[in-house]
Amino acid sequence: MSVSRRSLLAAGGIAFVGALGTLGATRTPRGHAPGHGPGYGPLLPDPHGLLDLPAGFSYRVLSRAGTPLRSGEGPVPANCDGMAAFPAPGGRTRLVRNHENRTTAALRVPAVEGLTYDPHALGGCTALELDPRGAVIGERVALAGTAVNCAGGRTPWNTWLSCEETEDRAGTSGYTKDHGYVFEVDPADPHRSGAVPLTAMGRFAHEAVAVDPYRGVVYETEDAFIEPFGLFYRFLPHLPLGGLGSLRAGGALEALRAPGVADLSVVDEPGAEFPVEWVPVPDPSAAGTAIRFQDFGPGGGITHAQKLEGCYWGDGGVHFVSSYARTREGAGADHHGQVWFYDPLRARLRLDVLFGPAADIALPGDSPDNICLAPDGGLMVCEDGGGAQYVFGVTVDGEVYPVARNADDIGAAGAPEWGEFAGVTFSPDGRTMFVNAYAPGTTFAVTGPWH
Repeated sequence: MSVSRRSLLAAGGIAFVGALGTLGATRTPRGHAPGHGPGYGPLLPDPHGLLDLPAGFSYRVLSRAGTPLRSGEGPVPANCDGMAAFPAPGGRTRLVRNHENRTTAALRVPAVEGLTYDPHALGGCTALELDPRGAVIGERVALAGTAVNCAGGRTPWNTWLSCEETEDRAGTSGYTKDHGYVFEVDPADPHRSGAVPLTAMGRFAHEAVAVDPYRGVVYETEDAFIEPFGLFYRFLPHLPLGGLGSLRAGGALEALRAPGVADLSVVDEPGAEFPVEWVPVPDPSAAGTAIRFQDFGPGGGITHAQKLEGCYWGDGGVHFVSSYARTREGAGADHHGQVWFYDPLRARLRLDVLFGPAADIALPGDSPDNICLAPDGGLMVCEDGGGAQYVFGVTVDGEVYPVARNADDIGAAGAPEWGEFAGVTFSPDGRTMFVNAYAPGTTFAVTGPWH
């Protein structure tokens, strides 16, 4: 199979190989005019030392860890991670934002009655409400008492599924309840959803989910960085597309098997496709053995991948990310990141984008994490790697371009030392990109001439 495009990103010299062929009906590259490169041009240094953006773009800081929540429930929690934007009446927008807090977090999600699962767990979600001009008019706790809320995904009925990236049991780390679940959050009224674990969706180190809006199937990624690595799951609800609370009715959990491919890291040719099958998970509750250790019966081993992260529905299928793979940690091959596409109608899995080269993990462009669809039909990808951190765009032809970067003067006097980007999402009208800096926890709104 031929590689359709190899583009070299000048800022950092990182190569991305592949094409997002399923994202658009046309092969004309989007995101740039004929005769010009992809994207919006070079990133300009921010005089305020926060966020570098292309010319014509600007940002606003919507929320920052440690400042008071507008609800008066306490300070804004730390470690801002996965996020989604939802439409609200009167042209308003609601944001639901995860907080990936462990037991050592300095700023916990405040425990609120009716919204707290385990009072000894410090993670959860907060919800922001913006007026039609983008100003913050509300900010409150939406879920508390959960642990290591990493990413998640939106539902077709406009709720947020928040994922715990842990397998800790009751009695571990001071917890009073088992963790490793998905929780549904209603951005309009969090008390309607409460703090109820969706146990049938499995207990494992969840990263992200994507819901098929036509069939109601929920796809889930597992972020495991040590052997045995994580799995890619699908959950078949008893009440598909049933609205708020319907996932509590249970369903069947299955794991993906690509016959002959035990480890996705060994696939290094964009465009490579494989037939897949789905195998029932023996014990979704992982009561005795973590799911990825379980015996899936005859037919060979299940398919694993190191660091399965972002997951997003688009163009009739699921895009999901393997953030990296390292042979020194037990993977079958090294890579800087992969973007996969699963086509449920054809039951086939395809490698769309390969991040590289794998020889130098210090360059920008390593370790893709959260993803979402961009207004031009391509992808937005948050980086969680070494050095300066970026939000990258990927066109439908696989061309990669920078969208945002933590400011160049990191470490300078008075400048924050940013962590990864996370939670990239767009407003319902596509005119504003929202994204989090994980640490110090900050939520940005980025506006400009989006294509």
